[in-house]
Amino acid sequence: MLIGLVIQLLANALGIIVAAAVLDKMEVSVQGVVVATAIFTVVYALAQPFLTQMAINKASALRGATALVATLIALIVTNWLTSSDSLSISGTATWIEAAVIIWIVSLLGVFLLPFIFVKNRVQERRGR
Repeated sequence: MLIGLVIQLLANALGIIVAAAVLDKMEVSVQGVVVATAIFTVVYALAQPFLTQMAINKASALRGATALVATLIALIVTNWLTSSDSLSISGTATWIEAAVIIWIVSLLGVFLLPFIFVKNRVQERRGR
């Protein structure tokens, strides 16, 4: 469980960093990455199961979009709770693009980071 949390935090941090690097109207400071990642991860972890359950009960066809919607909600709440020096997003298109980028990078991170960690551990053990 702790490893899963660390992987999710790293994946979310990567998503925020990549989005800020790609989007001109999104800025994040070094301190902002740490704070935003923590807030984002908690809000996402709370929102995603709730949205999935709502989709299952009300509109099962929308179940696949719940992760993207949860990402946008987590990003909005994170921006609201952090100072403008830490995280700044302006423009509707930037908000949507940031949510999509963070969602994709986080998704890829959650799948790829465990393989990277396992590969490193195997190499460490072989090196002994």
